[in-house]
Amino acid sequence: MSEQFATAAAMSCLKMLLMLFNVCFWISGIVILGIGIWIQISLDKYVEVSPEFSDSVPYVFIASGGLIILLGTFACCCTVKTQPVLLYIYSFFLLLVFFIVLAAGISAYAHRQKIVEVFQDGLRNGLKEYDVDKDKKEAIDFIQSTLHCCGINGTTDWNSTPSARSPDSCCARWNEDNTCVVVYHNGCYKKVMEIFYTNIGIIAGAAIGLAFFQVIGIVLACMLAKNAKRAHYQQV
Repeated sequence: MSEQFATAAAMSCLKMLLMLFNVCFWISGIVILGIGIWIQISLDKYVEVSPEFSDSVPYVFIASGGLIILLGTFACCCTVKTQPVLLYIYSFFLLLVFFIVLAAGISAYAHRQKIVEVFQDGLRNGLKEYDVDKDKKEAIDFIQSTLHCCGINGTTDWNSTPSARSPDSCCARWNEDNTCVVVYHNGCYKKVMEIFYTNIGIIAGAAIGLAFFQVIGIVLACMLAKNAKRAHYQQV
């Protein structure tokens, strides 16, 4: 009888811990989904500058976040029902997401230099095609006006373009007759790279951290499944 009580107490503790994990896991899915939507809305113009960038990046975040939310909901049902088969299935999906998120985080950090080179080439092409490509024009104007920068490394980069002059988005201050009196002197490449290097480590670290956080869920789910099977045998 004491062994049954010990098993029941262990199951109650594990169920509480796993439910707490499920809630945290579910919230992380909402955060990842939000990041994907933010990338799609806020960084669209940065991606537009360089066609080599994959426009699937925000959708990967959105899909991953949605999957985690669904998995977290499924996990709550598994925890409440305490069915060993369902708990092992949940552990398998957690393991699958673990490898996906871990690979994404490592890949993003490992390829950071390639991303930097691609973006620089994208800026260079954006300046050359500024007057003939509407999408790139809008993207360049957006980057220059929001980051308060001009050209790739500075204002003089516009001298070698077909128009041979910097656009209005380079202007920092206008006088009363709409004549630009002050232009941004800092290049956009340096500005964007500052943002990129500040955030790439955080994003990669968060992805790897989230991946290893799921190991806790895998262990808890397997332990709960094992105790559930033991309780069933004890009753029999």
